[in-house]
Amino acid sequence: MTETREFPIRTLMNKVVAVVAVGMAVFHLYTAQFGVFSAMVQRPVHLMFACLLTLLTRPVSEKYKKTIYPWRFYVLDWVLSGLCVWVMLHLASTYKTLAMRGGEATLTDLWLGGAGILLVLECTRRLMGSPLVIITACALLYNLAGHYVPGTWGHAPYDLEQFLSYQYLTTEGLFGIPLGVSASFIFVFIMFGGFLVVSGTGEFFMMFANAVAGHFRGGPAKVAVVSSAFFGTISGSAVANVVSTGSFTIPLMIKIGYRSQFAGAVEAVASTGGQIMPPVMGAGAFIMADMLGVPYFQVCKAAILPACLYYFALLYMVHLEALRCNLRGMTREELPHLGRVVREGGHLLLPAFFLIVILSMGYSAMKSGLWAVGAVLVVSWFKKKTRMGWRDVLKALQRGAHGSLEVALACACAGIVIGTITQTGLGLQFSSLVIEAAGGHLALSLLFVALASIVLGLGLTTSAAYILTVIMGGPVLINLGVDPLAAHLFVFYYACLSVVTPPEAMAAYAAAAIAGSKPLSTGWEATRLAAIAYLAPFFFVYSPELILKGHWLNILLASFTAGLGCVALGSGLIGYMVTRLGWLLRILLVAAGLGLIKPGIYSDLFGAVILVGTYLYQRRKGKEGTAMSSQAPGSPS
Repeated sequence: MTETREFPIRTLMNKVVAVVAVGMAVFHLYTAQFGVFSAMVQRPVHLMFACLLTLLTRPVSEKYKKTIYPWRFYVLDWVLSGLCVWVMLHLASTYKTLAMRGGEATLTDLWLGGAGILLVLECTRRLMGSPLVIITACALLYNLAGHYVPGTWGHAPYDLEQFLSYQYLTTEGLFGIPLGVSASFIFVFIMFGGFLVVSGTGEFFMMFANAVAGHFRGGPAKVAVVSSAFFGTISGSAVANVVSTGSFTIPLMIKIGYRSQFAGAVEAVASTGGQIMPPVMGAGAFIMADMLGVPYFQVCKAAILPACLYYFALLYMVHLEALRCNLRGMTREELPHLGRVVREGGHLLLPAFFLIVILSMGYSAMKSGLWAVGAVLVVSWFKKKTRMGWRDVLKALQRGAHGSLEVALACACAGIVIGTITQTGLGLQFSSLVIEAAGGHLALSLLFVALASIVLGLGLTTSAAYILTVIMGGPVLINLGVDPLAAHLFVFYYACLSVVTPPEAMAAYAAAAIAGSKPLSTGWEATRLAAIAYLAPFFFVYSPELILKGHWLNILLASFTAGLGCVALGSGLIGYMVTRLGWLLRILLVAAGLGLIKPGIYSDLFGAVILVGTYLYQRRKGKEGTAMSSQAPGSPS
């Protein structure tokens, strides 16, 4: 369905899509200001809009994206859209009578419930492909046929009526907590990101990063890190971040001498970090706050130090690679002037600061996000160049609505899976089996849960991978004494890292396409650059100081030593400090980095001794090399 195949019906559908998208945005902004409706109204209406937009904008098959879309499929899309409205509005309009009859399902409820589940699976397939659909279908099959499974993995039999009633008529299945969070908090923040992009904030971030860091050694790579950190906090999608900022930064990195696979990996890792960097983290962070029953600001507070360590380590490794390869930065003539950039677009930073302030004052995430959207609109009028007119507002509303589709459908599918887990008791069985398999050892349990999160994330969105893993693995960690917030952050980190972890490192492969490098080698390079993120979750589980829990002196000490640990780890992984490092020193520095990142006096002393000793040895070796070269025959006096 391309512009070259435009037909009157396509034009009509485009107008309908625009009306539906704006209607979805207005509905959610209204409820953000005046309060959400009952769960059995808010969630079905939210899912109705998401399914409608998917059915009207995504073809039945990928092959029709560049060819004529057959009339029979137009008819199918309209029929499915009408069925979608019926399924969702039926529940929203009859939930009170449902309560009066004690939750007993009618024949209509059961038919529409089954249709609703199939509609969600079809929309998910069109939007995100088959992986999440397959997982959800396996959960459905287990629910209906799991009583045939022998031993511990089986469950009591449930008939189709019990299954459909639980999934469609309660808030424990399809319309569960994940969809509720998507229908309230997440949508508003996606809308906030849409307004920021349309107002030109994304472009400002890029110009600002260039002006600040472009002239340093290896400048374009540092620009990629800084701009992606900024842009990632408003996009919440690693792949979208790569495509947006990488199209500019990756060619520049290659131009000044970085290897193409390294350039792609830098952009992929920097973009992925946006999902863990406050104040606007990935959608999973909002779901985490709701699941834990804590303010969203508390999740941001816990995530800030690991996120800063993540970007510090990445910047340091980028700098070492520039030193190792003797790369330059861009000239001042190639870069925008910092003062001019700030004068022309500095006001666009105000909504982000405003958001942080009102979150810290204790306002709800939904209300804070709504007011931040309003702040973007107001602040854009400070300068004529960034002023948002009514067409820009409509564009931002539509962008926000379309940006919410993946999250909404992923949360709907996650709700179906969670419903299966709770109805069959699989969650309790899984917890006991993992603890038994790990022999009650926390380290092994952490490893099992981390692997599960990464494997699930290979074909899923971050939020879906996080939800599915934390429902199964979260209780395992909490039962072993892990702080609940640390347990959820642990799972969230590995769900985020799945997009740079081969074999299906989506962010790394998107960057490789821009860099012209081999996808798999770019993925492994990204894994090396993101090493701190693979290690940090284990450390903050054992030492909560890294998520800002404990005495402030212990937190300061842990922050300082963890920063030194990033230096040691980065030097060991890149193979450079003052000069090039041999393999023995690289291994010692990696060990020192692990010791320094892990809070503890003995591990800190071990790491510090190796780090300082290696630095002094390298410095002395460098001076001796300089002296010998200056004394060589023919050297200038």
